[in-house]
Amino acid sequence: MQVNWDERYIQSDTPWDSGVPSQALKTLLAEGKVKPTRALELGCGTGTNAIFLAQQGFDVTAVDLSSEALKHAREKAIKAKVKINFVEADVTNLPDLGEAFPFIFDRGTYHIVRKVNLAGFQAMLATMVAPLGFYYVLTGNANTLSAPDQGPPVVRADEIVAEIEFKSFDLVELKRTIFNGVKIAGKEVTPLAWAALFQKRSQSRN
Repeated sequence: MQVNWDERYIQSDTPWDSGVPSQALKTLLAEGKVKPTRALELGCGTGTNAIFLAQQGFDVTAVDLSSEALKHAREKAIKAKVKINFVEADVTNLPDLGEAFPFIFDRGTYHIVRKVNLAGFQAMLATMVAPLGFYYVLTGNANTLSAPDQGPPVVRADEIVAEIEFKSFDLVELKRTIFNGVKIAGKEVTPLAWAALFQKRSQSRN
């Protein structure tokens, strides 16, 4: 069933929209694994992480399929006094965003799109991540013991590595973590997640 993302945002039926920056992303930057650079966020929602990246000195482009989410994101960016290029688009069919990005961040887009158009997603990453650039993804973790309605779609460790490494990337690290700030039916939950950092190869595998 196709999701009406605009309607979900209008109804505030958005448990993933934590309103706080991803702790995993904050840790990645604190560890110095990625320095401020041109960055693309996939599935930015209402802009929380895009704004955080901009505040850390990144030149941010942020993409989402929902015009309703982007309306809120633009308002939040103005209040935060940061400049972000927000783009309404399907991540598997992006418009011309200029040169490939040294850093792409994805909190919860891959684990949805992989069930719809994995090949398109892989092709997008191969094009949009610059050689030796990084793709950092947070995705639902299949090791969870929670009920399916208590968290995001889940992925096994071997699946994420196989699907993202594919022809163009090498796995740098894969960590078990959580999605912070998630609320379901008014109750805060901490869905189990994978945080995976991949680096684009300088030359693709055949």
